[in-house]
Amino acid sequence: MNTIDLQATLSGSTVTLRPLQADDFEALYKAASDPQIWAMHPDSSRYQRDVFEQRFFKSAIASGGALAIVENKTGRVIGSSRYYEYDAKKSEISIGYTFLEQSHWGVGTNSEMKALMLEHIFQYVDVVWFHVGKVNLRSRNAVEKLGAVLDYEKARELNGVPYVQLYYRLDKSNYLC
Repeated sequence: MNTIDLQATLSGSTVTLRPLQADDFEALYKAASDPQIWAMHPDSSRYQRDVFEQRFFKSAIASGGALAIVENKTGRVIGSSRYYEYDAKKSEISIGYTFLEQSHWGVGTNSEMKALMLEHIFQYVDVVWFHVGKVNLRSRNAVEKLGAVLDYEKARELNGVPYVQLYYRLDKSNYLC
């Protein structure tokens, strides 16, 4: 099997995913600066510039698996997602840290983007995990539409705030492409 490519450029009909780069900060922060995007997230202050830079963007760049989501018709960065926690022995990886501008909610952008990511990564792994905060109903619904199944939950803490993390599993054989 080929070496896994966590930052492939993936093109769909309305969006293209490409490797996130350090010079994408301003464009990505512009997309992330809406407090509503983070309202159901355990780190709901990510819309603030310094929080976004320190607690999201820097780790995204360092991850080696972050992708910028670019709207094809305008060339604008409208969000981000990433591959992380790759385990070759278990043949699994996680997809997450995903956000989109509100203008792209409920219009199929997330489905198209996740389909691109899943079709690409299922060439290399058999299982994809999604980690979702229990109160994040929008993200829970989105991963369930993909065929992911709630496997377990765990009490967690982020910046001193407790929350419950849900762990959804999607097996390649159950993916509803």
